[in-house]
Amino acid sequence: MMSAAKKRSKKPKHQSDPQFNFLERKTKATLGSRQKKRLKKRLLSSKDSVLKPPENHKSEKNLGGNKSLFHPDELLEEIDDFVDSSGKVKGFLSDEEVDKEDPTPMGEDGFEIVEKPSNGNYSEPEDVATNIGVSDLPSAPTYDMTLLNQRIRDSLLILGDFKTRAPPGLTRKACVDSLLNDLCQRYSYSRLMINILYDLFPKEILEVVEANETDRPVTIRTNTLKTRRRDLAQALINRGVNLDPLEPWSKVGLVVYSSQVPLGATPEYLAGHYILQGACSMLPVMALAPKPGERILDMCAAPGGKTTYIAQLMKNTGSIFANDVNAERAKALLGNCHRMGVVNTVVCVEDGRKFHNVMSGFDRVLLDAPCSGTGVIAKDPSVKTHRSDEDIKQCVMLQKQLIIAAIDCCKTGGYIVYSTCSITVNENEGVIDYALRKRKVQLEETNLFGEKGFTSFKGLHFSPKMNRARRFYPHKHNVDGFFVAKLKRLE
Repeated sequence: MMSAAKKRSKKPKHQSDPQFNFLERKTKATLGSRQKKRLKKRLLSSKDSVLKPPENHKSEKNLGGNKSLFHPDELLEEIDDFVDSSGKVKGFLSDEEVDKEDPTPMGEDGFEIVEKPSNGNYSEPEDVATNIGVSDLPSAPTYDMTLLNQRIRDSLLILGDFKTRAPPGLTRKACVDSLLNDLCQRYSYSRLMINILYDLFPKEILEVVEANETDRPVTIRTNTLKTRRRDLAQALINRGVNLDPLEPWSKVGLVVYSSQVPLGATPEYLAGHYILQGACSMLPVMALAPKPGERILDMCAAPGGKTTYIAQLMKNTGSIFANDVNAERAKALLGNCHRMGVVNTVVCVEDGRKFHNVMSGFDRVLLDAPCSGTGVIAKDPSVKTHRSDEDIKQCVMLQKQLIIAAIDCCKTGGYIVYSTCSITVNENEGVIDYALRKRKVQLEETNLFGEKGFTSFKGLHFSPKMNRARRFYPHKHNVDGFFVAKLKRLE
């Protein structure tokens, strides 16, 4: 006959487990039958997942004879997490409370029983239907690029000879509007920005937006304080850099086509033999034409490309006051001056609009003014959509204040060069026209290549000498969009 102990051992493990007996004692008087089933099912699944070792786990013998991976006290603590001091399970309602709270009938497995109507007009519950609706919502609109390109070409063809090519009933305004909408969709421009470009280049609009999709060539400027251009070129060629002189207008520039080494980490770069600088950024310094021994102000100098170019043209003589309102950017300016071996420069952190109160009487002043960046879309595509009309107006206001301060910092007979990386008329010819009206200055030749400045634009009329200013465009000169004007202070 089998002993009583052996009979007891045949009971299901959970019935003889003291933790489950403990829970049963604590909850017997407080739980209804439905809650007991739910809790029992939950604890059994939890106990199996905790106590059942994985298939590849070591045997109990190898574990030292321990029959459980956790101490019983740990399981009691786990049970206490959802059983309060009165023995009632936290978060569980009594049968009466459940029925009052949710009268939906429950099945034996604990799931709700939803009866479908006999007429077949069954719909999912509201929350399920809502989730399905959200997942079925369409994503951002997509466009057929082939169709857009064809419509753009057709619109440009019609506008090229509107009288003979326009279909009956189509107005020029409607054709232009359709073209600009297609360009906005095709190249991801805001309507404001595409309008600015179209006003400037009505016949070249496609070339302009295409040029803005292409990166400009990488250019570097030789530091003649430390080396010669031909020596630098040979050293970089030996390191696997494919380059050419930036001819014919620059004697110190090199254009880089490809490189097997990072240009910002070569021994020549670290030694200050060259600096990475856009071709158009060299133009304002060339227009300024500083002479050795002069006193120069670079009003918005950071990160130092133009300042160090001025220093090498002055052969490290005279004095340069390089100012920037941003202290963090001024640190980069100072670092470049040290690396390039510039010793005639004082770095300042002042508001350029008030610099004339600090110091004046400079022979030449360079003002590379903050702007909207409409000429450097290839470098910063966010300009396409993140520039508002208010942003441009604020830039114009700041530029006017800065150019008046720059003139006041210059001595009589001195020169002021104003430049921006914007192509809008308001930020360029408009600011120069303001300076001509507010101070005794005149426009001078810049001796640069490029397109002439506008003497009139969309009903605005400027000084006839505005054609001495120079404009640079990506689609014509393969440089960033830029504007340079040179003024002479008369009194």
